[in-house]
Amino acid sequence: MLDLILLEAHETELRALLATPDGSEAVAYILLGAAEIGSDPWSGEPRRRLVSHRIVPVPEEDKISASGVHVTWSTRTFVRLLRVAEAEGLTLSVVHTHPGSHAFFSDQDDANEADLLGIVRNRSGDGHSFASVVLGGDGSVCARLWTTPDGVQHCDRVIVAGGRIHFHGRSGDDGGEVLDRQARLFGPTFNGTVRGLRVGIVGCGGTGSPTAMLLTRLGVGHLLLIDDDVVEASNLNRIHGARRSDADGGVPKVDALAREIEVAGLGVAVAKFRGWVGDERARDALRACDVIFGCTDDHDGRLFLNRLAYFYGIPVIDMGLRMVPAREGRPYEMAGRVTVVGPGAPCLMCRGLVDPRRAMEEALRRNDPAAYEARKAEAYVLGGGEPAPAVVTFTTETACMAVNELLQGLTGFRGANGMRTGRQRSFDAVEDRSTTCHPRAGCEMCAGTGVWGRGDVLPFLHRAG
Repeated sequence: MLDLILLEAHETELRALLATPDGSEAVAYILLGAAEIGSDPWSGEPRRRLVSHRIVPVPEEDKISASGVHVTWSTRTFVRLLRVAEAEGLTLSVVHTHPGSHAFFSDQDDANEADLLGIVRNRSGDGHSFASVVLGGDGSVCARLWTTPDGVQHCDRVIVAGGRIHFHGRSGDDGGEVLDRQARLFGPTFNGTVRGLRVGIVGCGGTGSPTAMLLTRLGVGHLLLIDDDVVEASNLNRIHGARRSDADGGVPKVDALAREIEVAGLGVAVAKFRGWVGDERARDALRACDVIFGCTDDHDGRLFLNRLAYFYGIPVIDMGLRMVPAREGRPYEMAGRVTVVGPGAPCLMCRGLVDPRRAMEEALRRNDPAAYEARKAEAYVLGGGEPAPAVVTFTTETACMAVNELLQGLTGFRGANGMRTGRQRSFDAVEDRSTTCHPRAGCEMCAGTGVWGRGDVLPFLHRAG
């Protein structure tokens, strides 16, 4: 399996860079990061995902000729970028346009790229590869990877990911009569798109469980459930599908939710991981997702997902609630929040939605419980405090907000601007508002583009510990 995530910001940059006034073909380079997935969570098979990391224009002095059906250029920069890619652990890609047609690989492309592979092998040896991307004039995209003359591998899917999420290539089935009613609203290709989706849900409690059930009813073909907790009696007021017997038996939340999805009989493939989201055993599964919903109140887990979104170009739709009971002279405070993070959007740290001190305390409690309890006794940590209020209608409404944001990314039903990076709903005042912020100077995630699409690095996500 092979797919490519093309960051929406990079696709926009490429189409502007390669637009020609006379409709001639044009060419540029992309340096790609990669996710080398040892075991896909749904198939168990290895797969590779390429991610756009940096656009490099072809210098004017390298350009030779172009028309509506061809483009030629010197390979001097191609050879130089091969050295850069090898030094940085990236894959070099050539991208060119077919302005008068859809995206496809022509016979001339086959011949030209076979010659480029010869340059790669002569310089770097057998087994080294390069990629090729075609942008069609109709908005379509296709891609492939060259490793040997007989070993060209076409991308099953190209995902343009950002505020809008577009899929090019293989999709799922249409869902038949079960999903017919939503196709009548969103069009005949919508069901195939959602059936092909691979969605992660981190946290299977008050917001995660309704998110999973909503996505199941929408027909999402592949769901990943991650949570390390078991069902308790105090969860039964808000976890969709949980039963008294689950609480009595200490059933893991991922197991209870997976059971309900499978009982629904809607053909959803469910993968699950019981543990903390940052556990290295969950990395393959997370990197195989197209979209991830963050449904956890774990600050360290949020920090982890925040970094994952930028390194791998996977949109993370994070959600949270604030519920404060009414007091004498003070009204209720009841609000749900949905925040979309990834390249081109402000990160959770810059938005002030993650407390670094709480994140460190959570990591200490997870890795060294004895040290955590000792520091807690000495008042060096904030401690657990009283349980936060939770009401199923509000947790479920927040999940609906989040899933509707994904629908906006897929369909644009609210307009062409894509998903809002921040949306807040006041349940007590019955008001919605959008929120945003400017990145903090020097923020590694969102103030610059250095980690966007960087993919696999050591240490993982440049994260210590």
